[in-house]
Amino acid sequence: MHLPPSQTLQIKYLSRLFDNTSECYKFFWFKAIIAKVIDGKETVTYDELVNEMIADAWYMVTEYHLNLGPNDTLEKLVHHIQHISNMKSSEKKECILAFLVDCQDKEVKRYKRTLTYNVPYRLQAPFMDKLKGSEWNVSESTLITKINAEKRLIYYIDNLNGMQTLIRIQPEWCDYIQSNKEIIKGWLQYNMIMYLQRRNPSVPGIADKLSPPQERKLEKVKKYWKLLITISPMKDIYGEKDITEKNISIDHFVPWSYVAHDEFWNLHPTLKEINSSKNNNLPDWNKYFEKFAKTEFISYELMHKHDRLRVEFEKCAREHLNNDEVRRKIYRDGLQFSEFARGLEEVVQPVYTAAKNCGFKEWILPLGFCEKGL
Repeated sequence: MHLPPSQTLQIKYLSRLFDNTSECYKFFWFKAIIAKVIDGKETVTYDELVNEMIADAWYMVTEYHLNLGPNDTLEKLVHHIQHISNMKSSEKKECILAFLVDCQDKEVKRYKRTLTYNVPYRLQAPFMDKLKGSEWNVSESTLITKINAEKRLIYYIDNLNGMQTLIRIQPEWCDYIQSNKEIIKGWLQYNMIMYLQRRNPSVPGIADKLSPPQERKLEKVKKYWKLLITISPMKDIYGEKDITEKNISIDHFVPWSYVAHDEFWNLHPTLKEINSSKNNNLPDWNKYFEKFAKTEFISYELMHKHDRLRVEFEKCAREHLNNDEVRRKIYRDGLQFSEFARGLEEVVQPVYTAAKNCGFKEWILPLGFCEKGL
């Protein structure tokens, strides 16, 4: 992916920002700079940029359980902030930033300062080919002096002052970023995806996990299950309560936060309150899989018996059943429960196990939840 050319700027050096990337920090630091420039800022503190980095990494770490790098400080910092703040994994970005502005926690301050020891300087290394090897291994103040003597940089650094150190983004670079912001953001996103895929080789849908979680579009699936319960009343697999047209909610058995898709075989009806309690956790396999399989088999049997339900299933299949092999395995006609359940297990269990290995926690409906919450 190529960046737009410029008659005055050294775009060839910009295109090499991520050539040598063993950690995630360069991506998040540059992403934060882009965000501030788009907001109209030309000067910004280390603290503002690090806060932006934390907010951008928040969902990747807490919601999607992505590995950002070996022994990653940003990842540790996000986990620590979630622990002391009790903010949700799906918390709004403005709430995360507001918390960080007022946070006086010593560990947060220490982690934040650690993040500024290298990336503000190393990011622009492609522009500074005269700086070699050990010449980087000097004090921050000396390094800042060397960097500020360079020409053609994206930004320069004011006198070192901890997290209040100021960077000044050059006007011509601000103009370039503003004029080409969508292309630059796409280029950055592409490089982040490549990096994160290397760090998370077994995780699907990396491209969908760079931003806050969005509400899933499951209208066709919900319509299908609403029709089904008019034919055969059903109970929720977690709390064993009656599912009605008013309380129905569609749950991803293996959380969307891991699978990043809305495939029909992973979806089933539950109650709104239970779905909120489960959140993006894994249902305990031993306790719930058989119940899940029985619910899916009832759907399978009814779909083959009732034409109007079959019509709604086919509408769902066009959007939510994208693997022909899976369709043949668990939706072809004539299956008995044992064969259906075995096929469903062969599809779901590898995905479930991979999600568990990535850090998704197992969940059981809290005792007494249904009596208190429903």
